[in-house]
Amino acid sequence: MNGFSHKLSSNGLLAVLFFCWWGLNLLQAAFTGLADDEAYYWYYASHLDWGYFDHPPVTALLVWLGSFFGGSLGIRFFITVLEPLALYIFWTLVRPENPSRRDVWLYAAICFSLPVAQLYGFIATPDGPLMFSVAVFFWAYSRFCRKDSACNTALLGLSMALMAYSKYHGALVVILTLLSNPKLLRNPKFYLSGLLTLLLYAPHLYWQYTHEWASFRYHLVGRNGFFELNNITDFLVNVLLIFNPFFLWIYVRGWGRGSYTGKPLQRALYFNIAGFLLFFAFSSLRGYVQPQWVLPITWGLIMTVFGYAREREKVRRYVMRACAFMAVLFVLVRIEAVFNPVGIRFEIFDNEESYGTVRDLAAGRPVIWAGEYSGAAKYRYYTECDCWCQPNIDYRTSQWQFDDGDRDFTGREVLVQIQYEKRDSTCCQVQLKNGNEFVYKIMDDFHPVRDVRICSSDLIFPEKLSPGDVVQGDLIIDNPYPYDIVIDGERVSLNLIIGRNKEFYSQYDVCPDPVVLPASGTASVHISFTLPECLQVAPSYGDSADAVEYKLSFVLKNGFLSVWPQSEVVDVTICH
Repeated sequence: MNGFSHKLSSNGLLAVLFFCWWGLNLLQAAFTGLADDEAYYWYYASHLDWGYFDHPPVTALLVWLGSFFGGSLGIRFFITVLEPLALYIFWTLVRPENPSRRDVWLYAAICFSLPVAQLYGFIATPDGPLMFSVAVFFWAYSRFCRKDSACNTALLGLSMALMAYSKYHGALVVILTLLSNPKLLRNPKFYLSGLLTLLLYAPHLYWQYTHEWASFRYHLVGRNGFFELNNITDFLVNVLLIFNPFFLWIYVRGWGRGSYTGKPLQRALYFNIAGFLLFFAFSSLRGYVQPQWVLPITWGLIMTVFGYAREREKVRRYVMRACAFMAVLFVLVRIEAVFNPVGIRFEIFDNEESYGTVRDLAAGRPVIWAGEYSGAAKYRYYTECDCWCQPNIDYRTSQWQFDDGDRDFTGREVLVQIQYEKRDSTCCQVQLKNGNEFVYKIMDDFHPVRDVRICSSDLIFPEKLSPGDVVQGDLIIDNPYPYDIVIDGERVSLNLIIGRNKEFYSQYDVCPDPVVLPASGTASVHISFTLPECLQVAPSYGDSADAVEYKLSFVLKNGFLSVWPQSEVVDVTICH
């Protein structure tokens, strides 16, 4: 390889290294089982749209484009293409004026030694497209800072739109870059690039508008949890692990010490490192933060290690040894991911057998999953059988809420998954090969009630409630289905649900007398509910407080199917 490398230019050598890297990722993509989220994004791709509940549409588009390959390779193919392109684009930004082959080997070794580069080089999630689009943005930004021509203005606008279509917190990259260079605010062409971004992003914003801003509400509010010290420590440890802990001291010592071309770019990269870490460290105060959310700082960290090590021979030797150790570790992990010789139970293993077992249990019946949106997607992918995912108030909702597939099961017998925590003696239970316990019941003559809407006509919740307080009034219930729905407390019940994000909800039947909701019609239901001394489910956090904030809403519960709010969600303080 060394003899061959001497016949190539430095850029040519790097291209060969990245081509080999791409080939390895192609093999990994083809022979590694699907992760849960990958199946979910495959489900996205089966319904191409300008937006989705959790994310913008770029990942779904890439999965759809690769579908002609079939299998996991098709799902991941274009993701594997993006990473080597992104790494090469960034090389053009940080390489010295006359790069040597030693520089190439150092840069490639640093990139390949980062766990994030290993994982997101083939896993089909929005993080790969975001990494690529951030690299394109910094490339366009560097060009714009040198010359704000019409071409570079357009490239900057296109790159910002690409980030926005990849993942929502691409916006944070732009904000932090702007903070690093406030002079942009005095440049009219920067606003032109922003206008181009807005025009290109308009279809997605319209999708959000027509879907009641579902994604924004979920990411800004729906993810909120509670303070736990381990959320902070987990975030810090995970960030250290995914960016190679052997480089920690270089990240600190090398901050600002390397020589780079393009000072505005260097400032932007450093602002993004500090800004992302601070932003998500504070976010960990209100819930769990996934480490991949800070992936855009990868580029600044690569710049820091590369610039510091290439000028210091001892540091360079240390980096190369650390990279060699990580390479051995990654080879072992990649072998495990394909062949699983250790026999660990993880979401990429034993999928066909596990979901095949559920298919056999269903025996031709559709399967309704209790909030496990990725489980439903995997079941459909591996079995090609009918299924749907019921949103779950105790967990979260998902893209399935925009899918009316449950209407196709009307009048049929269905197999319904039951939350493991809510199983009882009437449930059936089987252990799948992947180690998960699958709990289920059979429901005959299924009739969905999910699209029913509940409106309070004169029912107004006070801002504060205490045990013994009575909530009463009339509800107007709209039934859009072409069949009557009988609220009898058994088959269908009208429930008041009380709870908080990231916790189980208490559910109370508030309609003791049978009520018929006429087909495609409305009905008025009078309810009277006395708040009990203790809720069915005590809060996990703040249970010793005199007053706790809760969310209240009304739902129709279809037998033992889980629920999702069908009325306005009201914030109420319950005093004890």
